[in-house]
Amino acid sequence: MLCYLFCTPTAQAEIRAWTVNNSKINADVVEVTQLSQLGLYLKDRQGKPYLQISQLQKNLQSCENMQFAMNAGMFHPDYSPVGLYVEQGRQLKKLNRQQQGWGNFLIQPNGVLAWNHQRVFLGTTQQYANQAFKAQYATQSGPMLVINRQLNSRFLADSTSYKIRNGVGLKDQSLYFVISKTPVTFHQFATFFKDELQTPNALYLDGSISTAYIPQLQRHTHPHRNLGPILAYIDHQGCKP
Repeated sequence: MLCYLFCTPTAQAEIRAWTVNNSKINADVVEVTQLSQLGLYLKDRQGKPYLQISQLQKNLQSCENMQFAMNAGMFHPDYSPVGLYVEQGRQLKKLNRQQQGWGNFLIQPNGVLAWNHQRVFLGTTQQYANQAFKAQYATQSGPMLVINRQLNSRFLADSTSYKIRNGVGLKDQSLYFVISKTPVTFHQFATFFKDELQTPNALYLDGSISTAYIPQLQRHTHPHRNLGPILAYIDHQGCKP
């Protein structure tokens, strides 16, 4: 496990959280290995977007415990996902095949994070389209940060676009969710996944609006810009069947 200056693994083996603080990046990392508690959340029981991680938390049952949450991809002004979105096995938005246009989502290649209770897929949109993955959950975003152990060639080492950014990498069926604590460029952020975490593939989730709830690191959400899809690890084990 990478650990610089501060390291706090959780009491539960499924999640480990730590902070990396070195000369290259300052970021919080959450490793998730247990998929059964990981889900995507968009709307409450009344069909209204959650908009905030704190609002999702308020809607939980008393027996449920949120251990981690993060914004989960890009969205339209009405908070609907820009690309593929699958929640509890239901596809609510189809795969977005558009390749040209404005915005980070369309920096090519973009990609998909998808999982079921057995395994995870994280790869390019085209790779996802080429196989029949039975997703219990899926979110499409872009651009890909790392592709087959290589940085996305569209990133510039001398870029001056610095933002708080969040993304996810996959290695050996473990997911690594990362949110920077200080503004970084695409190139710096992707290099962290490639060189420090050594994830063969990694996907950008968003920037500027990036937010996360990581109680293990004393990172709690504050009033923030509204969100579309939210990714959360919620422990349901205290609930009676």
